[in-house]
Amino acid sequence: MSEVADRLALPCPSCSPEFERAHEVLKERGQMYTVRCTECGHVHKERIEPDETVEVDVVVSQDGDSFTATVEAPVDETVATGEEFILDTDEAIMTVRITSLELDGDRRVEEAEAGDVETFWTRAVGNVGVNVTIHPRDGRNNETRSERVYVPGDYEFVVGETETFDNDEFTISGIAVRADAEGYYHDKLDHDGDTVIAKDTKRVYAWDEETTAWSAW
Repeated sequence: MSEVADRLALPCPSCSPEFERAHEVLKERGQMYTVRCTECGHVHKERIEPDETVEVDVVVSQDGDSFTATVEAPVDETVATGEEFILDTDEAIMTVRITSLELDGDRRVEEAEAGDVETFWTRAVGNVGVNVTIHPRDGRNNETRSERVYVPGDYEFVVGETETFDNDEFTISGIAVRADAEGYYHDKLDHDGDTVIAKDTKRVYAWDEETTAWSAW
């Protein structure tokens, strides 16, 4: 999950031998790094020991199916539900979001050190399927239908905007937000301009723009 960053906090033998300063990584060879102090520009070499890592099982939910994989993470790294990371498998490289952390004894927590976690429960968020409930504008509830659209995880759904997918054209009236999403003021948004990205969307509610008013004549 974590890798050596482009910048490191290290003492500088030129301007700050006792206190850490931000350093830019110029070159790495094994555990030996060539770094440059961002305070004074001094270039020096430092040996950086790699973090002790642990291999953790990952269960990925994707569009109604699930599969298992593994990921290596620093033992003492704190992980939490809602966080995302890149999962590299033999089949694909994908972005996943942690939905639950399982510890020993089937205990579920929202935050823990990676070394204590037995399983990351996640869902794929790079590309997602979103359920859309489409209502006819003339009020015929028996013609309400549900569709599923597939979009990139960062695709924005906006209340009041009209969307077109294949043969469906609809105007968004409300958006239900997933429980693991952060940064939204309600779990359902229905004011014009309210925006939810696809990976945070539980369901979209919309008016059908393809429906014509029913008439008996």
